Amino acid sequence: MNRVLGLILVAGVSFSLLTCVSDKGIDRISVKPFGTLEDGREVQIFALINAQGSSVEILDLGGIIVTLNTVDRNGDFDDITLGFDNVQQYLSANPFFGTLVGRYANRIARGKFTLDGEEYSLAINSGENAIHGGLVGFDKRIWQSTSSSSAHQSRLSLTLISADGDQGYPGTLTVNVTYTLDDDNRLTIDYRATTDKATVINLTNHAYFNLNGHAAGSILDHEMMINADHYTPANNVSIPTGEVASVEGTPLDFRTPKTIGRDIGSDHEQIRFGSGYDHNFVLNKSEPGALELAATVYSPATGRSLRVFTDQPGMQLYTGNFLNGSAIGKGGAQYNHRNGFCLETQHYPDSPNKPNFPSTVLRPGEQFASRTIFEFGLSR
Repeated sequence: MNRVLGLILVAGVSFSLLTCVSDKGIDRISVKPFGTLEDGREVQIFALINAQGSSVEILDLGGIIVTLNTVDRNGDFDDITLGFDNVQQYLSANPFFGTLVGRYANRIARGKFTLDGEEYSLAINSGENAIHGGLVGFDKRIWQSTSSSSAHQSRLSLTLISADGDQGYPGTLTVNVTYTLDDDNRLTIDYRATTDKATVINLTNHAYFNLNGHAAGSILDHEMMINADHYTPANNVSIPTGEVASVEGTPLDFRTPKTIGRDIGSDHEQIRFGSGYDHNFVLNKSEPGALELAATVYSPATGRSLRVFTDQPGMQLYTGNFLNGSAIGKGGAQYNHRNGFCLETQHYPDSPNKPNFPSTVLRPGEQFASRTIFEFGLSR
């Protein structure tokens, strides 16, 4: 095996790179400083690069996906995920661009739930509700990191211990999240967690995608399919009512591919409540926990495609309804209304308060385990 030390340029940043070349292919991974927190701790950015030339950059702060470079139909690479150039923006003005979200992704009504007869009060950070883990969620923590590579893939493994009472949640929770980029242009996210006391858990990644390029503007031309016959209607502050409703005859019917923009201006109550799409879809499953296709997205402008596979029961579609141009992103890009979309694989919002929803309870001796795959390619 030959080892070649060189430099690679990813998203305008030069990375030192140790490339291992063998008859089994090429694996590449690199790391460098990204910035420093107020308390002096250094944030690292890891670049994973595959044999196709695709790459992803991830911080040990919040497991944040900073860049994701894929090829278009003309053979040109572009960064297709929204993000920032410096660490301070991720800690202050970040609408969860690219972050790992926990302990509980999405919303919990009034920031309260009862488990085993005891009521817990959480940090409130969305009106009167809790969202995405609280005021200091997993997105604002530095995770312990290890990286490795093999013949056809490279991976970054991140570990975090969340103390009993963190943001109001019970139990000491140990979480491991592993990102794997392989030579088939699949970014796989594996989630694992254990606890020493009964708690609730809902983990996801909050990447904003734009298959035309992160600075390309509107995503309303993207064609999307969501493999869901039902969704969970929400009230005017995005808390599920507890109903599981059919998408039939509603703007939320994505079972046949359509552009994101086709029905986003509908006067349907759910669209008005969410100011667009901000809804949890109940994914069709052959059996609970099956790793199956959840969604496909295609950009007619670039030919890029995205397929999402998950074993989770739900997926939140969010269409950047509250982006307003105040977020100045990478390279000075101004992220405006509906310039990115999120496909957050998850359990349902407010499940701890909805006994008819799939349970999010994790108990000692159990392991939370989940996998989501983002597969990037070209279509038509």
